[in-house]
Amino acid sequence: MRFRVWAPAARTVEVEIGASPERTPLERDANGVWSAIVPGARQGTRYAYWLNGELRRPDPYSRFQPEGVHGPSEVVDPDAYAWRDAGWRGLPIHGLVIYQAHVGTFTPEGTLDAFARELPRLKSLGVSAVQLLPVAEFPGDRNWGYDGVDLFAVSRAYGGPIALKRFVDAAHALGLGVILDVVYNHFGPDGNYLRDFAPDYFTTRYHTPWGEAVNYDGPNSARVREMMIDNARYWVREYHADGLRLDATHAVHDASPRHILAEITRAARAEAGPHRGVVLIAETGENDVRYLTSVQSGGFGFDAVYADDFHHSLRRYLAGDHEGYYADFEGTLEEVARCISQGWLYEGQATFRSHGERRRGTPAREQPAWQFLYVLQNHDQVGNRAFGERLHHQVGIERFAAASALLLFLPFTPMLFMGQEFGASSPFQYFTDHNLELGRLVTEGRRREFQAFSAFADAATRERIPDPQSEAAFKASTLRLGEAETHPGSDLLAWYSALLELRREDPVLMDQSRERMAARALSRDVLSVVRWSAAERRLLLVNFGDTPFTTSEFGGDWRVVLSREGAASDTRALHIPARAASILARAA
Repeated sequence: MRFRVWAPAARTVEVEIGASPERTPLERDANGVWSAIVPGARQGTRYAYWLNGELRRPDPYSRFQPEGVHGPSEVVDPDAYAWRDAGWRGLPIHGLVIYQAHVGTFTPEGTLDAFARELPRLKSLGVSAVQLLPVAEFPGDRNWGYDGVDLFAVSRAYGGPIALKRFVDAAHALGLGVILDVVYNHFGPDGNYLRDFAPDYFTTRYHTPWGEAVNYDGPNSARVREMMIDNARYWVREYHADGLRLDATHAVHDASPRHILAEITRAARAEAGPHRGVVLIAETGENDVRYLTSVQSGGFGFDAVYADDFHHSLRRYLAGDHEGYYADFEGTLEEVARCISQGWLYEGQATFRSHGERRRGTPAREQPAWQFLYVLQNHDQVGNRAFGERLHHQVGIERFAAASALLLFLPFTPMLFMGQEFGASSPFQYFTDHNLELGRLVTEGRRREFQAFSAFADAATRERIPDPQSEAAFKASTLRLGEAETHPGSDLLAWYSALLELRREDPVLMDQSRERMAARALSRDVLSVVRWSAAERRLLLVNFGDTPFTTSEFGGDWRVVLSREGAASDTRALHIPARAASILARAA
């Protein structure tokens, strides 16, 4: 077996096989790549590299770290698993409904195999793809995944490489896709040994909030770029991933003639080939249409991009959040309607916080609806709150159910966060398992970041914020799946299932055309959305207020298609109860 590693800064490189004290020296080529053939190495063999005879390090391209980020790597035969999904052809972006989940807290076991046993329930719910938070190896036993350092190694905490392949196979057998969350903007701090191999992995020209910026356009950046492109190809090829969600793409800095993001999307599609679909999603708040423009036209070539303005404007209206980035929003249903009509709200205006110094966004009204990813909550919008409370914990199940109808009635691509379909009582808190010193800094930093918020101005209040290093924060975040089987969880689950079935089967709602949609606020607390075809019309009325609402604006004789609280229609008017949503139909 041949071992290869890029280490241009090293004077010598050796590979240690298993527990043997013998080390095999590697030979360097002109590009700083060291290699050697080692007889006897095979599937399951553990190995490590020695740099300059002093530093014992795992492989930067390791496929498995059975002892964690500080231990040896393990050889994984990519062809050892017998796949059963030969007829699977991937996913289209059209009609996609995504379910975002964290493997470690989705089940009490916190493994991919345990998660796989729950996939039939998600299929029955009506989603079409599961998006997993990062599964690459991270320090300790619990983490969101964004502190990963071994980008190719499936975490041992989740079951390792074979478990992920079994998971994808099980999903495909049910007709579900799997989208993997990947992080190309930074590496985690604990177990990050890349600098020992090559300082060129990082750059001081740019900065990120989470660590050193990755060197995509500086000296010796070609190998760094190759690593990320290889990683994107790897998940599509070796794990049959149906898509990638790229984390915080606004922090992927590159001034090269061909941006690394464009290279990644092009490579992922090439790996999937012409007969298999792959969905590529960018997480960014930039509202930049360049993400949605093809690579051939100078864009980044993504299928969809996070459109957080919908979440932010709706949450400010529903829950009253007004600090931090919520300060950029009015919190009115007129604003929510405007966002829906445009796709996102900011199209180049100055934000409230920037006072004209910074403008955000570009117009994207011509882009198809499926390119905008809409959410009521996700891991960030829940977990980055001090106590990890979910939206329905603040606004109540009734208003949350009404907001859910709005999300799933719209033509945009919706994403659900695990547990929202049954109103999970568990929060989703920030949790880590770093070494003691780094863990102390993380705990202090977590509490310090909230001191600018009025609710946490008092030091004693900040001390109540859960300690990310505590195992209690992790355990509190684990879903109680049994809640889906009892009231009120079962009622909300039935509502979600009905909404998703209607979205999937109704001839008007199946059409994701933005041109045949109109959203408008009818009052401070009532929003209407009309969608239509040549022959039929569908009307959503959402009443977030505490009193019933009647309108004659749309005429009468509508047929109630779906209503959680019993809307009514007569020959002249429509009547909708408080804190409720109804979907109605009639001929055009």
